[in-house]
Amino acid sequence: MKLSELIADFEGLDDEEKLELLVELSDDLPPTSNGRTAGSQAEGCRVQECQTPVYLWVDVVAGRVRLEADVPKKSPTVRGLVTLMVQGLADASPEEVAGIPDDVIGYLGLQKALGMQRQQGFRGVIARIKREVRKLADAAN
Repeated sequence: MKLSELIADFEGLDDEEKLELLVELSDDLPPTSNGRTAGSQAEGCRVQECQTPVYLWVDVVAGRVRLEADVPKKSPTVRGLVTLMVQGLADASPEEVAGIPDDVIGYLGLQKALGMQRQQGFRGVIARIKREVRKLADAAN
């Protein structure tokens, strides 16, 4: 799991530098696979806690987590946060995902830099990932 390495990149940066890093990360969100795009057919994949339209697909394949997301480029901070999770949890086990903190914002040191709505939205992303991974792992067992 690469999440701890990505979080470590934020250590020692001031708030402005952390936000710049998120914007840079936003460019690295991989495209979704065919059929997985924002739209009316994907409403079940929308993270409702996010004001920005965040669509998230969670898969567990051969015991490894795969995430895909669609977040508008015009929302680079949110897109960067989602990219952090997509990259950081790539090929993680369901047990590793269950162990990630609910408050990744605190580990990133972004409490002051991000408004409460963004923080709540991002907690919703994390909760959705954990819930979906748990459900898929339980169904596989």
